[in-house]
Formats: sequence, structure tokens, C-alpha cells
Amino acid sequence: MTLLEDLQWRGIVYQQTDEQGLKETLEKESISLYCGVDPTADSMHIGHLLPFLTLRRFQNAGHRPIVLVGGATGLIGDPSGKSEERKLQTLEAVQHNVACIKKQLQSIFEFEGENGAVMVNNYDWAGSMDIVTFLRDFGKHVGVNYMLAKDTIASRLETGISFTEFTYTILQAMDFFLLHQNHDCKLQVGGSDQWGNITTGLELIRKMAPEGSKAYGLTIPLVTKADGTKFGKTESGAIWLDPEKTSPYEFYQFWINTADADVVKYLKFFTFLPKEKIEELEQSVQDEAHLRKAQKSLAEEMTRLIHGEASLEQAIKISEALFSGDVKKLTADEIKQGFKDVPSYELAAGGEMGIIDVLINSKIAPSKRQAREDVSNGAIYINGERITDVGYVLSETDRIEGQFTIIRRGKKKYFLIKY
Repeated sequence: MTLLEDLQWRGIVYQQTDEQGLKETLEKESISLYCGVDPTADSMHIGHLLPFLTLRRFQNAGHRPIVLVGGATGLIGDPSGKSEERKLQTLEAVQHNVACIKKQLQSIFEFEGENGAVMVNNYDWAGSMDIVTFLRDFGKHVGVNYMLAKDTIASRLETGISFTEFTYTILQAMDFFLLHQNHDCKLQVGGSDQWGNITTGLELIRKMAPEGSKAYGLTIPLVTKADGTKFGKTESGAIWLDPEKTSPYEFYQFWINTADADVVKYLKFFTFLPKEKIEELEQSVQDEAHLRKAQKSLAEEMTRLIHGEASLEQAIKISEALFSGDVKKLTADEIKQGFKDVPSYELAAGGEMGIIDVLINSKIAPSKRQAREDVSNGAIYINGERITDVGYVLSETDRIEGQFTIIRRGKKKYFLIKY
């Protein structure tokens, strides 16, 4: 199976500008291709992943990826998918975001070797360009009527679009042309909302590059969930690649909780597992869905890719401890990850407190009577150990690394005591 056939099988190709031309070019030579991201935040989220993972598939097949971070375009704002103007960021904020995003991209690509990835920042060429040069060398080649026909701009005409965002598509087109000129870049990959920007780039290359120059565009589909809810969003917000924003445990849990209706599609989209393995997991979803083999594979592949083997092992350890109730084996750092969203109560570091008072003060039990009943009936666990003595006093020996005590009421209700 060729690379393009594999992409088609995975459902990754949404639109192509010249399918036959790209196919013939890839059969004859290794190419350079690019995908970009604007640094609108100091971390990417999983909604950014599919275009870059597609770029990595090209790298695995022997092609050279160019990874562009939009230090310049991030200062302007892409009108794609927006009903109103973006709030402009300061140069300092954008440069900070660029540095953070570059680190995350380094976990996805191989930067060494014959086809090692190249990382670029469009601020390097656009930041120092004067307005006259921009208008004469690039603006002259893009007609206003041509731009008004683009969906991203046409959809904003009623609500209003500034000249700043109106020119965004030319800035991105300029990126494609300059990468084509300086890095022999022949393909731009982007989300389906980038089709207008990609084709504008091809228009610049057609008009400005030497006659006979080859360049192509390929977009990937919008990732959706079978139930209609937005992919990559949870009750607590977006799933970030930054482990400080979304811990590796939370990241792992997001993927392992994928619905049966979505898991095979996500295995095709996001993992590098071969067709045979994915088909085997698809059969498992049909025959033994309760084992959740497909979800486990998805969670393991994605957590390993973004956060590394050690973080994957830690995420599995936390998950198994919570499932079994054997939480005393967890470290303080693992508790911070696994119990980030559970109710918590602070106790003075040097103080001791009887279990009944702890249950009342931390609102685990609504009354002393209920607290005594819960303890007597064996419904209360401290660090995974059942407590039945109503006179039990929490002491230093109940503190994990001196920082936490985990109290469980019943099978699944966890509470965290902090010191």
C-alpha cells in the first residue's frame, strides 16, 4: 500500500488540489512538505494533532517535513472558523507561545537524519518586511475578487472583517511561496478550514515561481465524535499537550474513555499502528467490547507519543490504583495527577484529627451519626485500607510523603486530605 493509499484507507484525505499530480510526484521523488500552527496559546491541544501526525506519516515514508510556527501570522489572526475579530496578542506573548509550541513539536518529529524535520518561524521573514514590499511583491498578485470568493472571508462580510484579518490569507500564501522558493516545498497540509489559504498559496506560486513549478495542497477532515459533541473537549476544557495543563494521566484517560463508535476511526487517524493491527482491534470491538483492547491501545500509543514511556507507565499505574483501590503505592506527584478534580480538605500539617471529625469537616459525611455508621459498616477507607474503628485518629503514618491522605467512601467516592 502506497502512502496516499494508506492515507485514504485511514480516512485522512479530505481535499486535494491535484490528486494525480501529487501521486506521480511522490512516485518519482522524495519531497519537502509543510504544515503550520499559529501560537494563539502557550500549548497546542489535541485538535492540532492530526495535520502534524499526517506530516509525520510523510516523514516515515522518506519525505522531509517543514514545521512552521506562525510567529507573524499569530500576531494577525486567522479569520478561518471565526465569526468575529480575534483579540490581538503582544509580540512578547506570541514569542513565548512560539517557544512552548516548538518543544511540543519536537516530540512528534525526527529532526536528525537524511530527511530530518526543519522547523521555521514565519516571523523571521514577515517580521522585518516593510509594507511597500509586501504590497508590491505579494499583494499585487492576489485579486480582491479572488479573496472575496473565499469562504473564510465571505462568511465574515456581514459581521465585519478588518483589513488586518483580510490580509491573513496573503501572509499564509506568502509562507507557502517562500518555502517553495527556499526549501523546494511542494505540498502544504492543513485542516479542512485551511483550504482557502492553501489555494491562495498555490495561486502565488503559479504567478511568481518559474514556469512548470509543481506544488500541491492537501487537507484533512474535521475530527468529529459519533454523538455529535466536539472532539477534544471535556467538562474541564480542552485536552492540552502541555503536561502542566493536562496531566499525562488525564491525557491517557481521555483516550481510554473513547466510545466504541469512535475508537477505530481514532486509531486510524492518530496512531501509527499498521492496518492489520487496527483491523484486529476493530474485530475486538465487535466481539469483546468489554475488554476495551482498542481503547487501551489508543491511549497507550497517544500517551507514549506525546509524553514518553515513563509518563505512560505512570498514567497506567494511577489508573490501576484507582480501579483496584490500592492507592497507597502512589507517589505524591501521582496523587496530584490522579486526584486533581476530587473534593479536597486542608488539615494543619502538625495536627491530628479523629476520623469522625475529618469526615464531618471535609463534608464527606453530612452528620456525626452518618459518619459513625459509615465507619462501623466498613464504608470508609484510608489510603485503600478499610477503617472500622470510630475512634481512629489520623496521624503522620497516614500521610503519603507527608502531603496527602486519600479517603474513600464506598466503592468510588474519593476525597483528598491535604497537609
